[in-house]
Amino acid sequence: MGSLRERIDAIDERIHQLINERAQVARQVGAAKTAQGLHTADFYRPEREAQVLRRAMERNEGPLRDEEIVRLFREIMSACLAQEEPLKVAFLGPEGTFSQQAVLKHFGHSARALPMGEIREVFEEVQAGHADFGVVPIENSTEGTVNHTLDMFLVSPLKICGEVELRIHQHLMGKMQGLPQISRVVSHQQSLAQCRHWLDEHLPGIERITASSNAEAARRARDEAGTAAIAGQTAAEVYGLNLIANDIEDRPDNTTRFLVIGRKLFDASGNDKTTLLFSGGDTQSPGTLHRLLTPLARNNISMTRIESRPSRKHKWDYVFFIDVQGHASEQPLKQALDALKKEASLFRVLGSYPCAVL
Repeated sequence: MGSLRERIDAIDERIHQLINERAQVARQVGAAKTAQGLHTADFYRPEREAQVLRRAMERNEGPLRDEEIVRLFREIMSACLAQEEPLKVAFLGPEGTFSQQAVLKHFGHSARALPMGEIREVFEEVQAGHADFGVVPIENSTEGTVNHTLDMFLVSPLKICGEVELRIHQHLMGKMQGLPQISRVVSHQQSLAQCRHWLDEHLPGIERITASSNAEAARRARDEAGTAAIAGQTAAEVYGLNLIANDIEDRPDNTTRFLVIGRKLFDASGNDKTTLLFSGGDTQSPGTLHRLLTPLARNNISMTRIESRPSRKHKWDYVFFIDVQGHASEQPLKQALDALKKEASLFRVLGSYPCAVL
């Protein structure tokens, strides 16, 4: 046993030396970029980080799982990047929300997370330069699209720089010890919907109240007798609540996708997704959407998602948001987008960014 401990100590020492060596090289890179007049946000390269994480998974032979390896490398990169000044990342707060978990998963714990009261405020903080990046929810695998986020892209010049997929575990929490003491359940409307069947079975007839966020619901559960909240485990820790029931979401694969927003586009990473905003003028005319999508089909571009939203120009007029595989700067997608742009009355590339790594 003693010899095994000595081996572990020796391995730890080598790991420590290598981490410090990596940090020193990262500092040299940062110094070179600073000399070029670049700032903290310019040091972050999402396509480069995605490549590093993919290589880490490719060479992983165990026994640690890919998820654990990715988390370790993410934190190393986060710490190295933050040596001079940490990235400032705005998110839909307050503390304890799933959006904050998405920030930590994507940027690591060395980033400085800035809670905002509304999705609009996240966009405004990034656009004003008070935050380097922002993280906003865009869709849930059970409940669908977060329309407020989509609508912000109609008026904001910001770009999509990345995506985060977060497995959502919903927990029932409160100051009480069990279900009989619960008089009402408070949560964000998305979380209430994701737990509808569980609530019908275990808390029938109990009042359900929507809150602006799960963290706000947890705060109410802390301060109000008889109030329980549905939120993530982080909220229970932040607000000192008991976990009354774990994993009460109706679907075991319940996942929320978040977008990372910033002020510029980035290069291709080798496995990318592009989000487009476009319209065809009179969207009530027969075949308008078919005409707009034809260039994608002709170039064998795979479309993974499509949404329509009111254009806000006049009634019954719509714009379309779509996700396609590939990077806008690379063929064959570039050729397809050139053709689509000629057919559209409105056309914007909202972002070309690395597909979520795990």
